Amino acid sequence: MGNQPLIVLSEDSQRTSGRDAQSMNITAGKAVAESVRTTLGPKGMDKMLVDSTGNVVVTNDGVTILKEMDIEHPAANMIVEVAETQEDETGDGTTTSVVIAGELLAKAEDLLEQDIHATILAQGYRQAAQKAKEILEDAAIDVDENDREYLEQVASTAMTGKGAENARDLLAELVVDAVLAVKDDDEIDVDNVKVEKVVGGSVEQSELVEGVIIDKERVHENMPYAVEDANIALLDTAIEVRETEIDAEVNVTDPDQLQQFLDQEEKQLKEMVDTLKEAGADVVFCQKGIDDMAQHYLAKEGILAVRRAKKSDMKRLARATGGTVVSNIDDITPEDLGFAGSVGQKDVGGDERIFVEDVEEAKSVTLILRGGTEHVVDEIERAIDDSLGVVRTTLEDGKVLPGGGAPETEVSLGLRDYADSVGGREQLAVEAFADAIDVIPRTLAENAGLDPIDSLVDLRSKHDGGATAAGLDAYTGEVVDMEEDGVVEPLRVKTQAIESATEAAVMILRIDDVIAAGDLKGGGTDDDDDEGGAPGGPGGMGGGMGGMGGMGGGMGGMM
Repeated sequence: MGNQPLIVLSEDSQRTSGRDAQSMNITAGKAVAESVRTTLGPKGMDKMLVDSTGNVVVTNDGVTILKEMDIEHPAANMIVEVAETQEDETGDGTTTSVVIAGELLAKAEDLLEQDIHATILAQGYRQAAQKAKEILEDAAIDVDENDREYLEQVASTAMTGKGAENARDLLAELVVDAVLAVKDDDEIDVDNVKVEKVVGGSVEQSELVEGVIIDKERVHENMPYAVEDANIALLDTAIEVRETEIDAEVNVTDPDQLQQFLDQEEKQLKEMVDTLKEAGADVVFCQKGIDDMAQHYLAKEGILAVRRAKKSDMKRLARATGGTVVSNIDDITPEDLGFAGSVGQKDVGGDERIFVEDVEEAKSVTLILRGGTEHVVDEIERAIDDSLGVVRTTLEDGKVLPGGGAPETEVSLGLRDYADSVGGREQLAVEAFADAIDVIPRTLAENAGLDPIDSLVDLRSKHDGGATAAGLDAYTGEVVDMEEDGVVEPLRVKTQAIESATEAAVMILRIDDVIAAGDLKGGGTDDDDDEGGAPGGPGGMGGGMGGMGGMGGGMGGMM
């Protein structure tokens, strides 16, 4: 072989290894965290995201921002996954988890430069995360479904800083009512809370309807607008004459024969309507079509009918009214019908909708959200989604923590004490973790226009004195008892944020070689000096992976 170099990779592939690869990935992770950092807390700012088709989203919801941004860098995408996991698990705390992950990477970078091995860092971070979760669990406050005040505070805290700020007390009440209504023993499926957005009016006009709202109108003008004490038939079959399965040809030789065919069809439709009437139905919701002639007969019998209802709406109707969805009209019995005190067509914000209300033990409810413009209503909906998630989490786990940076300060102090008992170089990693957790109270202070150092010093001195619930009031700049102030969050929001952030940071730190098959989209040249370019790494990666070519458009405008 002589001294011939052995080429393993194809010519198109690029490779960055060692310190360069770590540096490149860390920079990408930090850039993602930086992009959402200013949205944290009650005084967080919003981002405007414009996609390629010109759709505009204005939000400060971490996971929404990261999903809307077109992120291509693989390490950056790992941080986005942290936010998505947080959203699925708890419904809130997405920005917190991403900011912690970014800060853990930043602190790790300093230690890597001091020749601390990445494996030791990973080990130390894992130990610190485990200890942090124990500290949080010790500080948790027990809550059950009768502690309505706590539940409303949890819902209200999740909305803080989003577009719903002004009416958050009203919305928090509605959210708690909604979650308690759909609760089945220990099972809570927030999908049973339907959110209807109405543009027009003010946020204060939002309301909770114990029942279901269907975005449809009655099918015939002569049908009643409203029915009291309604027996409701739910059908997933059409009220139409069934087509024959086989291709049949009928030769009509006499006009009377044609009339007989039409009369027969009419008779079949009349029988279907009679069957529904005999079963006692006053209202019919049909998942499929209703023939014009059948509409006429239904109207004649004074039955209110809706056609082409969504499958999801049919499920909600069945759950709310206690009815059974029937597939064959001939099989319908009075036992299959659901019941509602009132079914009627009403005008909401210029749209006609069918309201199914006054339902006993409504296990499916609808929140009507109102706002002045579409962007406002969309942002309120995101705030409500977060609130529903945290109230569900609180009821499932029964534990909450004070907010305002209080738990992070407690964890940070606890970890510094714990670090002394950790031997070897892992101690440095635990201390770095404690410093990284401080990023939350520090960012809360920065976003509120306060001095972060003064705020951190105040917080620490209060916690040193045993005030574990002391947190930062972003409005006044004072350090106050967050539990008394009504700022509380579910325990799981914090533990999940620390867990996900640690796992993502550890995974990124353990990568010492990046091999990209072909040029990554947005790959630059050797001269590229984009943020996050791998120092001295191959040019293509500097611009493409290191510089987050794919993020250029989305982030460039935001950061």
